[in-house]
Amino acid sequence: MSRPPMQRARAWMRGMMLNHMPFMITCREFEDFILAYIEGDLPDKQRRIFDLHLMVCRECRDYLTAYKRTMEVSRQVYDEPFAPVPETVPDDLVTAILEARTGQGDNDQNRPS
Repeated sequence: MSRPPMQRARAWMRGMMLNHMPFMITCREFEDFILAYIEGDLPDKQRRIFDLHLMVCRECRDYLTAYKRTMEVSRQVYDEPFAPVPETVPDDLVTAILEARTGQGDNDQNRPS
């Protein structure tokens, strides 16, 4: 099923902006530097470019929100390993975090029940 004409036009315009505007970065470039962006380690000019990208790219805004939430949940898991996981956290995210912890040398005794 194809997208409606207006939605296709918006996607085309966004693609043109992301690929051809001076100083615009791609979604891949945004992803590569997202941690520096969050931690405030980007120079002012690069931060403005990232902010511009966020203004035109809904997918990267959603990705940034999810990335920040993942960092928050990860911190909670490491700070309070036996605290209950909030119901709003997706099960696949909890599983991924626990698998990452196991991969870093933690054993199954540290997993919450």
